[in-house]
Order: sequence, then structure tokens, then C-alpha cells
Amino acid sequence: MSRMYTRTGDRGETGLFSGERVLKDSVRVEAYGAVDELSCWIGYTRSLIKGDEIDAMLEKIQQDLFIVGAELATRQKESHVQKVQITEDMVKLLEQEIDRLDAELSPLSTFIIPNGTGPAAALHVARAVARRAERRTTTLAQEEGLNPQLVPYLNRLSSLLFVLARIMDKRAGVDEKKWASRPLSS
Repeated sequence: MSRMYTRTGDRGETGLFSGERVLKDSVRVEAYGAVDELSCWIGYTRSLIKGDEIDAMLEKIQQDLFIVGAELATRQKESHVQKVQITEDMVKLLEQEIDRLDAELSPLSTFIIPNGTGPAAALHVARAVARRAERRTTTLAQEEGLNPQLVPYLNRLSSLLFVLARIMDKRAGVDEKKWASRPLSS
């Protein structure tokens, strides 16, 4: 019988795909940890919407995020073991979806306050986590070489999640809450 714990991380280390041990607070682990958290938020969002075109799109994104996580858990010098990578075509597909969905929305003239329907609010959280994953991946890319499509993929994904949040509210008939540039009290 296998156990869910190994005790190998009890000293604050974890293993990469190569078997190399690294600190759990390393930039690499922070990056793929944020990607894992992002996939969890997307999964939570999917539990709220079940079975429409956006659910199918988010499922595909979760599959892609496994690729992102695997790339981040593999040092570039060992990337020959990585069979599938994020590609420029995958980034372009996100751009096409952003453009297609954004055409349904009114142009933004100010910031919007993240809230609305449950799915929209969850997508806003996912967007913020995607931005963190992008920041951590950018830092890692500066420290060592990475697939040059990883940062653009995460960047476009955060934009898509923002557009999807707006779409969810629009399709539910919920008005966006606009930012009012006024102090809390006068």
C-alpha cells in the first residue's frame, strides 16, 4: 500500500522531475506552485458553471497548465525529457479566444471592481493567481533559460481569464461595478 506522504519534504526540500532536490521556497517551486494554484481556481470555477463552452475552454486550459507546470519543474538543460511544450500556436489560440469573446463586451473606460457572479469572482481570483505565476516565471526566466513561450502564455491566459469574468457577468445580466475615483469619506 502506498502512502500519501513520503517524509522527503520534511526538511523544506522537494524533488524536480530530474530527481534533483531544491528548496520549497525557490523561485522555480513558487512558479509551478502558482500554476498549480491557478489550475485549482479554474477547477473551482468549472464546478460553478458545469458543461458549457466556457467549461470546455477551461478544461483545455487546465490540461495546458499541466504542461506549464511540467516545464517549470524541469531544468532547461534537461528539457529533452519534456515531450510536450507550450508553443507559439497555443499562445495565439488564447489571443483568438480573447478577441472573439471581447467582441461581445463593451469597451472598458475605467477599472472594474472584481466581483459579480460566483463564476466571475472565481475567474478574477484565477486571473490574479495567473499574474503571480507570470511574475514568478519571469523571475525564473531571468535566472536561467526557459521556453520563451511560457511567459507569453501566462500573460495571455490572465487576459483571457479577465475577459471570461466579464463575459460570465454579461451573460448572467449582472452589471460590472466600475471603480469610482473618489475617497471613502468626504
